[in-house]
Amino acid sequence: MKYWLGWTAFGLAVLLLLLTVINASWLADAPRGAIKLIAHRGVSQLYDHEGIGRDTCTADRIEPPVHDYLENSIRSMKAAARLGADMVEIDIAPTADGKIAVFHDWTVDCRTDGTGETRDRTLAQLKALDIGHGYTADHGRSFPFRGTRKDRLPSLDEALAALPNTSILFNFKSRNPGEADRLAAALKAARRDIEERNDAFYGAKGPVERIKRHFPDAWAWSMEDAKACTKDYILTGWTTMVPQSCRDGTLMVPVNLQWLMWGWPNRLLQRMDKVGARVIVIGSYGSDTGAGLTLPEQLGRIPSSFTGYIWAEDIWTIGPALRPGRDFRTKAQEEAAKAGLERRRARME
Repeated sequence: MKYWLGWTAFGLAVLLLLLTVINASWLADAPRGAIKLIAHRGVSQLYDHEGIGRDTCTADRIEPPVHDYLENSIRSMKAAARLGADMVEIDIAPTADGKIAVFHDWTVDCRTDGTGETRDRTLAQLKALDIGHGYTADHGRSFPFRGTRKDRLPSLDEALAALPNTSILFNFKSRNPGEADRLAAALKAARRDIEERNDAFYGAKGPVERIKRHFPDAWAWSMEDAKACTKDYILTGWTTMVPQSCRDGTLMVPVNLQWLMWGWPNRLLQRMDKVGARVIVIGSYGSDTGAGLTLPEQLGRIPSSFTGYIWAEDIWTIGPALRPGRDFRTKAQEEAAKAGLERRRARME
C-alpha cells in the first residue's frame, strides 16, 4: 500500500510541476503592445448596481455628482478620449424616422422629461428632451442636472464626428438583427472605416451575428459567447488548449479572479492572440459598482505586462491614474473626485 501511495504522490507531483511549467506566465514571451482603455458610456455618472434589472431606472440612484458629464453625450465622449480612453462604448437606439440615436434606455421616462418608448420617437423629438432631467442622488430631493441642458441626446453621426480618431464600441440594446443592418448602413454612409478605426460591436447574439456579415473582420461578440469563453477557459485552460468558444472571441477577466486564468497574463495573451481572441479585464466579480473598474487602485492589481483591454466604469478617475499626462481636470474637479472615491470605498467595505 505504501509503495502505491508513494508512486501516486510522485505522479501527482510530476503532473503539478508539468502544469505549472506549461502554464507559467514568466516562461512566455512578453506580449507586444500596451493596455487599451474602454470608457463605458464615456464619462458618466456612476450608480449603485445592487438589485438592478433590465428596466431599472439608474438615473435616480447615482452617486453624489463629482462632475457634470452625462453618459452617451458628445461632451462625455470627447472628455473620455481626452482622458486617455482608446475606445468609447456607446449605446445605439434606432428612431422612428429611420435615424440612429445614442441613448441607453428603452424608454425616455427615466432620464428625461419625456415619456414613452425611445424607438417610437423621431430623432428631432429625442433631441428636444432634457436628458439630465431625471438624475438624482438623494431620492428626488434635488436634481443637479435638470434644466441645465448642457447636453443634447446625440445622433450616431454626431458621435462619429466627435470621435474621429478614437475607436468606438457599439452596444446593441435590442435583440433585433435588423438594428445591425441599420447601423451597418449608417456607418457605410458615413464612410466610417470600421477595421481602420478598430471599432467593435457587442450585445445580443442576433444583431452581433448579423453585424459580422457586414464587417467580417471586425471585433464583435455577444455577452453570451464571452461568458462561455471565460467559463470554458477556466475549466480547460490548464491543458494549454484554447476552447472553441474562445476562437475569434472575447475573454472577460474579473479583476479579483485573475488567479483562475491559466497562464495569466503572458501565456494566456499568447494563446488568445493565436486564435484571434481579445481579453478584457473587468471589475470585481460580485461587485455592486458596475461591470468595469471603479477605483484607481484596481489598476495596481493588473500585471504590468498585460496588453489587453481594461473596461473602465469610471474613466474620470481610472484614465488619469493610468495616463496622468492626459489629465485635464481642474484642481476643484480633482478634489471632488477624491471625495467621491472615498465615499465609494466606504460603501464597498
